[in-house]
Amino acid sequence: MRAVDIIIKKRDKGELTREEIRFFVSGLASGRIPDYQAAAWAMAVLLNGMTPREVTDLTLAMAQSGEVLDMSDVVKIAVDKHSTGGVGDKTSLVVLPAVAACGLPVGKMSGRGLGFSGGTLDKMESIPGYRVDLSNEEFEKQLKQIGLVLCGQSKDLAPADGKLYSLRDVTGTVQSIPLIASSVMSKKIAGGAHAVVLDVKVGNGAFMTNLKDARELSALMTKIGELAGRKVVTLLSDMNQPLGCAVGNTLEVIEAIETLHGGGPHDFREHCLHVAAHMLVLGETVPDVQAGRALAEQSIADGSAFAKFRQLVQAQGGDVSYVDSPDKFPRAALIEEVKAPQSGYIEQVQARRVGEASVALGAGRSKKGDAIDHAAGFVIHRKVGEKIKEGEPLFTVHANDKKKMSEAIEAVMQAHTFDDFPVPSLPLFYE
Repeated sequence: MRAVDIIIKKRDKGELTREEIRFFVSGLASGRIPDYQAAAWAMAVLLNGMTPREVTDLTLAMAQSGEVLDMSDVVKIAVDKHSTGGVGDKTSLVVLPAVAACGLPVGKMSGRGLGFSGGTLDKMESIPGYRVDLSNEEFEKQLKQIGLVLCGQSKDLAPADGKLYSLRDVTGTVQSIPLIASSVMSKKIAGGAHAVVLDVKVGNGAFMTNLKDARELSALMTKIGELAGRKVVTLLSDMNQPLGCAVGNTLEVIEAIETLHGGGPHDFREHCLHVAAHMLVLGETVPDVQAGRALAEQSIADGSAFAKFRQLVQAQGGDVSYVDSPDKFPRAALIEEVKAPQSGYIEQVQARRVGEASVALGAGRSKKGDAIDHAAGFVIHRKVGEKIKEGEPLFTVHANDKKKMSEAIEAVMQAHTFDDFPVPSLPLFYE
């Protein structure tokens, strides 16, 4: 069996056998199959798709390309969450400690930024000293001790996915539904999660730009979960505008801390409470979503969610003085508030354009291995449907490069459109 023959078969719209998929995944994990062949295969999958059976085989092959954790001896039920990626999506930083503070352990392995969407690991690394590279033993020990882990994917877990994940970001194959579904679910299966809440983003700032594709991805991931014996709930949420106000690593961490203190933007707070509620239901902590929301709200109100976040940062080597006093975070050298050019109602704040502008500013990666400028980003002051007067603050840009700043201001200004007549606000969730 040869990798090139498998690439050609998928290029020509053929259906790969289980053996061919396992061969390719094993070769990718071991290094026998080089990056350029993996990239060619990923593009063939993007263009020609995969059957549900192929995707399930791909998921299980990637999960089994390394160690598969069994959390049964560590916690009664291991619950995880995953977002398919968006702009300003820092929900894990609030949802995980809130849920853990309610007595439900959460062990999550997250990823870095993909395309124009931010990465949870990049955000957490804004906190000096925070370690994302835990061993499996450290992962299990910390989950047992404090009931919360937020780290990177262990090299021993789904190593084939780890290699493919980094390639997708720089080869134009991020949007492939089979590759998204198999990547997400292989990590959840390998990481030992018994139940998963999947937050599938929909809109111009998501990889799924319409409800049809989002439903297809959701159904596929739910099916994979069922076949693997996992409980899965999928939420379809809006990503036509940034979630919350902050876009950029340090800025998003600060906004998450504000939210854990009971503040933060209304849309972001509501989103976090809804996701947390579903996790608490799946984890058999509460009987229904209403009770889950109330419990999550209480954890924020009584300070236990913030205390749990602080405990997480400390356990993974982070300097908690930054969490206690966010003013300590290094700020960008150039900070400029941009005013509204006209009066009216906000018609659009195109999340994708904002996300792409943040990458160009240095908050994300244009190519594999790029360094991240943690201080760079934006604070978007207005939401779709809000009324604004000419000269009022529209957004603030944080940059460390004057030329990049000028280009970013122009891009984010273009992301905003205005209407003379009232515009309905966007929903947080579709279904």
